[in-house]
Amino acid sequence: METAEPRHLIEKLSLLGLNTCLCNWILDFLTGRPQSGRIGNSISSTTTLSTGAPQGCVLSPLLFTLLTHDCAEMHSSNHIIKFADDTTVVGLISKNDESAYREEVQRLTAWCKANSLSLNVNKTKKMVVDFRRAQSGHSPLFIDGTSVEIVKSTKFLGVHLAENFTWSINTSSISKKDQQHLYFLRRLRKARLPPPILTVFYRGTIESVLSSCITAWFGNCTVSARKTLQQIVRTAEKIIGFSLPSITDMYTTRCIRKANSIVDDATHSSHTLFTLLPSGKSDTVSKPYSMAGLTTVLYTFPLILADEPDGIQ
Repeated sequence: METAEPRHLIEKLSLLGLNTCLCNWILDFLTGRPQSGRIGNSISSTTTLSTGAPQGCVLSPLLFTLLTHDCAEMHSSNHIIKFADDTTVVGLISKNDESAYREEVQRLTAWCKANSLSLNVNKTKKMVVDFRRAQSGHSPLFIDGTSVEIVKSTKFLGVHLAENFTWSINTSSISKKDQQHLYFLRRLRKARLPPPILTVFYRGTIESVLSSCITAWFGNCTVSARKTLQQIVRTAEKIIGFSLPSITDMYTTRCIRKANSIVDDATHSSHTLFTLLPSGKSDTVSKPYSMAGLTTVLYTFPLILADEPDGIQ
């Protein structure tokens, strides 16, 4: 957002129907901002900024969302997922025709340049999901003359995805992180904190990690992985001295909660997968289409600042 030019944002806000007075107020807010740095008692000279938005400002995320609202897919076989400054392109390839998703990637690159945003090609990853029996080689993708690295797994919004859709990497990461948190739970127990406080710590640092996106991966993880994760819950129970929901209970509860939210939201992309039973009291989910013979390509594009090559994570 720091490299975005306010004039691009104002033009888009005007097209969205915001009145001229509000647009001028936002423009005045974003331009001519004095900024200086301080280390100890030393203060740098003041620099006036007229690009981007102030960090830590509550308006900045909203303004960035409005700036990128027109970054959308052009082909029906592609899907663009945006979360903060990370963008993922999902392309469905049929009959070995890669033209649609390649055009989508090039269009996204051009859109970023037009909006004064840069793509960190070195941090851009490509993952191919291919379930065909006779798999063929995949041509490399180039962005601004740089080849995009092909990986077997990638981290997407905190979840580790593998090209074969197994969840061993993800469950191993969860287990490792929660084992570290169990150490702090033991330290709090030795400090004689009462069980209610320990339970709050468990829910905030251990259960939250165990249940993160659990509806997506738990149903297909191995029995061994489930036992490993359940052992973490049992260890926490022994430390706290209270009974805690099992990993299966977490999964079941969140699945029901997610299903109910999808049923109640007619705009959700999966809403049509649910059909009301004749009794009118519950719902059933339709069988999704088969992924056999299809190739899905994921591209993750971390948006970076033009003057900060390390990018924003």
